[in-house]
Amino acid sequence: MADSSKPTTKRRIAWEPLTPRGVAAYASASWGRLLLVQFVFAVLAAASVVVFLRIAWFPTVRAAIKELPDEGEIRNCELRWSDDNPQRLAEGDWLAFTVDLDHEGRLRTAADIEVEFGRKDVRVWSLFGYHDWGYPPGWIIAFNRTVLQPWWGAWQPPILWITFGAVILGLMMTWFVTATIYWLPAWIVGFYDNRLLSVWGSWKLAGAALLAASLVADAGILLYAAGALNLVGLLAVMIGHIVVGWIYVVISPLFAPRLDSVPLSRRNPFAQPAPKAPEASAQFDRSRKSS
Repeated sequence: MADSSKPTTKRRIAWEPLTPRGVAAYASASWGRLLLVQFVFAVLAAASVVVFLRIAWFPTVRAAIKELPDEGEIRNCELRWSDDNPQRLAEGDWLAFTVDLDHEGRLRTAADIEVEFGRKDVRVWSLFGYHDWGYPPGWIIAFNRTVLQPWWGAWQPPILWITFGAVILGLMMTWFVTATIYWLPAWIVGFYDNRLLSVWGSWKLAGAALLAASLVADAGILLYAAGALNLVGLLAVMIGHIVVGWIYVVISPLFAPRLDSVPLSRRNPFAQPAPKAPEASAQFDRSRKSS
């Protein structure tokens, strides 16, 4: 009969990283399981970005291309523009395109991001002010409806797929680096609370703790695309999702198995086996003498 007084612990299966208990289960999960779940959450994040581009930005890009003249190009780091100046090409709630060769600022828009094409550079306005980028030297870039309209029609799907893959790859790499930073606080919390949490287990726990926070960011992107959040609200959500990640990193170790509920052999690989009971030892000695 098994001794009920011995501490036992049941290994939990890691499958959902949405609760602190579920995140803690990843400390003892395999590397492959963590990667698989991270990949699923990265796909969800990439899908939210693609939805945002299709709803918020791409319609404005198409509208701006339709307003371009039949002739025009960027050559020798200079925009060759023969149409009205300044001119608003397209404007949406999220994105706007204008042409202002001298950056006089007479056509400022209410869009969150405004791309203003000047004679020598392109100026991007946002909540944080503006930044100028010079046109690439040695390049000849078409800046007319005749060339850009069919080009955009052909490249719009590949751009979405490239963005989809880039977001997945970028998030997987970001989560790897972030878990490498976050494992130490998770391990310290587990150490001082007498939890069975190794360095490697703390790293896996930190990697899983970031996933619930990613859903907060996904929701913020989709709400922003739907017009339910403005740019300031989106930035607040993005800052909040970092806070959520830290909360999971700090709280989840408290749901790892306690050391006093784990057999000594699992806590200390150098632990000696328990001594034999006196009755069993005496019976063993009698059997040896009789033989």
